[in-house]
Amino acid sequence: MTRLATVRDDDATARPATRRRWTTVITWILVAIWLLWAAARLVGVDRMSSFSSILIPAMAVVPYVAAGVVIPLAVAALTRNWIALGVTVAVAAVYAGIVLPRAFGGGQPDATGPRLRILTANLKFGQAGDAGLVDLVRRTGADVLSVQEFTPAAAERLDAAGIEGLMPYRVIDPRGGPEGTGLYSRYPLTERPDRGSTTFAMVNATLQVPGAAPVRFTAAHPPAPLGPDAARWRHDLKQIPTPTPHGEVGIVTGDFNATLDHAPLRHLIGEGFTDAADATGQGLVPTFRPWPPITIDHVLADRRCAIERVKIYLQPASDHRALFTELRLP
Repeated sequence: MTRLATVRDDDATARPATRRRWTTVITWILVAIWLLWAAARLVGVDRMSSFSSILIPAMAVVPYVAAGVVIPLAVAALTRNWIALGVTVAVAAVYAGIVLPRAFGGGQPDATGPRLRILTANLKFGQAGDAGLVDLVRRTGADVLSVQEFTPAAAERLDAAGIEGLMPYRVIDPRGGPEGTGLYSRYPLTERPDRGSTTFAMVNATLQVPGAAPVRFTAAHPPAPLGPDAARWRHDLKQIPTPTPHGEVGIVTGDFNATLDHAPLRHLIGEGFTDAADATGQGLVPTFRPWPPITIDHVLADRRCAIERVKIYLQPASDHRALFTELRLP
């Protein structure tokens, strides 16, 4: 009896110790996941060609991962693993530095040129290219309309809805499926030569705004970086004209299929662009609605431009929201 009681006492003592070990292992696994995700974002692993099918989508959801850091924080606190808690607090601070500035915006340059109102919209295989879009142009007072997934049928519907009366100038390349892109404008547009071959149409034009120097305007739509298209996505992002800080003012609009957590887009912005939504504290507002909603439609303006207003509009016939930006040119 004494021997049996001793065995039972040993088992009772071992069980809590085993639970503590497993709790510690699980806590550190959670901490490691969030730590590695943050490290991957900081070093820009999505620039790598290897494992692109995993790395690029992983970067698209960084804001959700940042919000989820409460999970390892809570587990570390509840298990009283103070070292893990300290590490997780540091990781949470990194995520805050990455994500939170998009909700607050930043300072603007003292631009004194004319205002320019821009509307960019992905039409979902042309379905949203209709009278509703023309009405949105009218309501926003947009000076330039940039369209992606722009089909010949959508071009015909926009003409039938009266787009020419609002925007008599155009440089358009309508194509089947998601490949077409176009620019409509109140102000004169002059087509510029192609910079190189891209997967989907990339329209480049010179925009002449009264009272301002000519503006280089680009409508871009790199393909979704899934599977074999990841390399094409990187290639097409590199074909976007980079800023010329002491020369011509450049503006790029469209569906980039990239968030501010994708390294190729951050590199492009770092050349001298400002992301309009980010600059006005709306950088976390999703523009692509399927789950999880993410922000992949952008207006990138030369840093000499002052972003005054950004608003995002629902498009019932599209899986993208339309992005409106009002800025002042230098």
